[in-house]
Amino acid sequence: MDADKRDSFTVSVGDLLASWNLPHATGRVYGLLLVSEEPQSLDTIAAELSLSKGSVSTAVRQLDSWGLARTIPQPGSRRLLVEAAGGIASLLEASHARAGTLIAALREGEDLVGPGPARRRLQDVIGLFESYVDVGNQMLTPYRRQRERRP
Repeated sequence: MDADKRDSFTVSVGDLLASWNLPHATGRVYGLLLVSEEPQSLDTIAAELSLSKGSVSTAVRQLDSWGLARTIPQPGSRRLLVEAAGGIASLLEASHARAGTLIAALREGEDLVGPGPARRRLQDVIGLFESYVDVGNQMLTPYRRQRERRP
């Protein structure tokens, strides 16, 4: 793959994930992992992206926690290899789970207000997040079915 195109791609993925409040470096690491044929070492990732090994390690932990990457221990070594896992759908699923938690918290707020402007505001926000979750679930349903069918 052309190095300039790869660099442009990793920066674009970094920008995208940064817009979702993940560090830019985390998005760049994810972008590199997506286009890597083989699992990569932390040293290789750091060199490819001109990042510190500490930044790469933090990024890999974040990606792993979101289900976007997995680490592969190397027998007899502390060295890890990393590969992309799941996909952006994993990030969307996690976002929807968080939105569900927010909806539950907002519903508790309804008990704190009477039938006035504050209740209407809460209901509007709850409705917006419920719509977000509903649309997201419609988008993710085919992906989930496809994933369930994989051996």
